[in-house]
Amino acid sequence: MAGNDRSSDSGRAVRVLSEMVRQARLVLRLLKDGRVPAWPKLIIPGVIVYILSPIDLLPDPILGLGQIDDVAVLFIGLKMFVELCPADIVREHLDALSSVVTGSYRVVREEQGQQGPAQGQLPASGGELSAPNAEPRTQEPSTNDAA
Repeated sequence: MAGNDRSSDSGRAVRVLSEMVRQARLVLRLLKDGRVPAWPKLIIPGVIVYILSPIDLLPDPILGLGQIDDVAVLFIGLKMFVELCPADIVREHLDALSSVVTGSYRVVREEQGQQGPAQGQLPASGGELSAPNAEPRTQEPSTNDAA
Protein backbone atom coordinates (compact mmCIF):
# COMPACT_ATOMS: atom_id res chain seq x y z
CA MET A 1 0.00 0.00 0.00
CA ALA A 2 2.89 2.37 0.69
CA GLY A 3 3.87 2.30 -2.99
CA ASN A 4 0.33 3.23 -3.99
CA ASP A 5 0.39 6.21 -1.61
CA ARG A 6 3.65 7.39 -3.14
CA SER A 7 2.28 7.23 -6.68
CA SER A 8 -0.83 9.15 -5.69
CA ASP A 9 1.34 11.72 -3.89
CA SER A 10 3.60 12.11 -6.91
CA GLY A 11 0.56 12.37 -9.18
CA ARG A 12 -0.88 15.06 -6.95
CA ALA A 13 2.45 16.90 -6.94
CA VAL A 14 2.57 16.78 -10.74
CA ARG A 15 -0.98 18.16 -10.98
CA VAL A 16 -0.19 20.97 -8.52
CA LEU A 17 3.02 21.83 -10.36
CA SER A 18 1.31 21.82 -13.75
CA GLU A 19 -1.47 24.06 -12.38
CA MET A 20 1.14 26.48 -11.00
CA VAL A 21 2.86 26.62 -14.40
CA ARG A 22 -0.51 27.16 -16.11
CA GLN A 23 -1.36 30.01 -13.72
CA ALA A 24 2.06 31.61 -14.24
CA ARG A 25 1.57 31.43 -18.01
CA LEU A 26 -1.90 32.96 -17.59
CA VAL A 27 -0.49 35.85 -15.54
CA LEU A 28 2.22 36.49 -18.14
CA ARG A 29 -0.31 36.45 -20.98
CA LEU A 30 -2.61 38.84 -19.09
CA LEU A 31 0.28 41.21 -18.33
CA LYS A 32 1.13 41.37 -22.05
CA ASP A 33 -2.50 41.82 -23.15
CA GLY A 34 -3.24 45.45 -24.01
CA ARG A 35 -6.96 44.99 -23.30
CA VAL A 36 -6.30 44.48 -19.57
CA PRO A 37 -6.49 47.82 -17.73
CA ALA A 38 -3.28 49.19 -16.22
CA TRP A 39 -4.47 49.33 -12.61
CA PRO A 40 -4.72 45.54 -12.09
CA LYS A 41 -1.28 45.21 -13.66
CA LEU A 42 0.10 47.39 -10.85
CA ILE A 43 -0.58 44.57 -8.38
CA ILE A 44 2.30 42.48 -9.73
CA PRO A 45 5.03 45.12 -9.24
CA GLY A 46 3.55 45.80 -5.77
CA VAL A 47 3.90 42.13 -4.87
CA ILE A 48 7.50 42.08 -6.13
CA VAL A 49 8.34 45.22 -4.13
CA TYR A 50 6.83 43.67 -0.98
CA ILE A 51 8.79 40.43 -1.42
CA LEU A 52 12.06 42.30 -1.97
CA SER A 53 11.37 44.87 0.76
CA PRO A 54 13.10 44.45 4.11
CA ILE A 55 9.79 45.35 5.82
CA ASP A 56 7.66 42.23 6.36
CA LEU A 57 4.61 41.29 8.40
CA LEU A 58 6.65 38.45 9.87
CA PRO A 59 10.41 39.01 10.08
CA ASP A 60 12.54 36.82 7.79
CA PRO A 61 15.07 35.78 10.48
CA ILE A 62 12.35 33.59 12.00
CA LEU A 63 13.08 30.47 9.94
CA GLY A 64 10.10 29.27 7.98
CA LEU A 65 7.61 31.79 9.32
CA GLY A 66 9.36 34.74 7.73
CA GLN A 67 8.96 33.27 4.26
CA ILE A 68 5.33 32.24 4.73
CA ASP A 69 4.09 35.83 4.52
CA ASP A 70 6.08 36.37 1.30
CA VAL A 71 4.57 33.26 -0.29
CA ALA A 72 1.09 34.22 0.94
CA VAL A 73 1.41 37.75 -0.50
CA LEU A 74 2.64 36.26 -3.80
CA PHE A 75 -0.28 33.86 -4.15
CA ILE A 76 -2.89 36.35 -2.95
CA GLY A 77 -1.49 39.05 -5.26
CA LEU A 78 -1.52 36.76 -8.29
CA LYS A 79 -5.05 35.55 -7.48
CA MET A 80 -6.23 39.14 -6.99
CA PHE A 81 -4.65 40.20 -10.30
CA VAL A 82 -6.45 37.43 -12.23
CA GLU A 83 -9.74 38.16 -10.44
CA LEU A 84 -9.55 41.89 -11.28
CA CYS A 85 -8.85 41.29 -14.97
CA PRO A 86 -11.91 41.27 -17.26
CA ALA A 87 -13.49 37.80 -17.09
CA ASP A 88 -13.90 37.41 -20.86
CA ILE A 89 -10.20 38.12 -21.45
CA VAL A 90 -9.20 35.68 -18.71
CA ARG A 91 -11.48 33.01 -20.24
CA GLU A 92 -9.99 33.64 -23.69
CA HIS A 93 -6.45 33.14 -22.38
CA LEU A 94 -7.45 30.07 -20.35
CA ASP A 95 -9.02 28.55 -23.46
CA ALA A 96 -5.88 29.29 -25.47
CA LEU A 97 -3.72 27.67 -22.80
CA SER A 98 -5.97 24.60 -22.70
CA SER A 99 -6.32 24.13 -26.43
CA VAL A 100 -4.67 21.22 -28.15
CA VAL A 101 -2.74 21.82 -31.31
CA THR A 102 -4.51 20.04 -34.12
CA GLY A 103 -2.94 18.90 -37.31
CA SER A 104 -2.22 15.92 -39.43
CA TYR A 105 1.01 14.09 -39.81
CA ARG A 106 2.33 11.35 -42.03
CA VAL A 107 5.14 8.92 -41.62
CA VAL A 108 8.08 9.21 -43.99
CA ARG A 109 10.23 6.15 -44.58
CA GLU A 110 13.56 7.26 -45.91
CA GLU A 111 15.06 3.78 -46.07
CA GLN A 112 12.50 2.30 -48.45
CA GLY A 113 11.44 5.57 -50.05
CA GLN A 114 7.78 4.82 -49.40
CA GLN A 115 5.07 6.72 -47.61
CA GLY A 116 3.79 5.44 -44.28
CA PRO A 117 0.23 4.56 -43.21
CA ALA A 118 -2.76 6.67 -44.11
CA GLN A 119 -3.78 9.61 -41.97
CA GLY A 120 -5.24 8.51 -38.66
CA GLN A 121 -3.28 5.26 -38.52
CA LEU A 122 -0.37 4.61 -36.22
CA PRO A 123 3.06 4.36 -37.81
CA ALA A 124 4.99 1.11 -37.83
CA SER A 125 8.14 1.08 -35.77
CA GLY A 126 11.17 2.69 -37.36
CA GLY A 127 9.22 5.43 -39.17
CA GLU A 128 9.87 9.15 -38.83
CA LEU A 129 7.04 11.63 -38.28
CA SER A 130 6.93 14.75 -40.38
CA ALA A 131 4.42 17.45 -41.19
CA PRO A 132 2.42 16.76 -44.36
CA ASN A 133 3.54 19.93 -46.11
CA ALA A 134 7.15 19.66 -45.07
CA GLU A 135 9.82 19.87 -47.71
CA PRO A 136 11.50 16.52 -48.28
CA ARG A 137 15.06 16.26 -47.12
CA THR A 138 17.59 16.00 -49.89
CA GLN A 139 21.13 14.85 -49.54
CA GLU A 140 23.81 17.25 -50.62
CA PRO A 141 26.19 15.77 -53.19
CA SER A 142 29.50 15.04 -51.55
CA THR A 143 32.74 16.30 -53.01
CA ASN A 144 33.86 12.71 -53.54
CA ASP A 145 30.92 11.97 -55.89
CA ALA A 146 31.99 14.68 -58.37
CA ALA A 147 35.36 13.02 -59.04
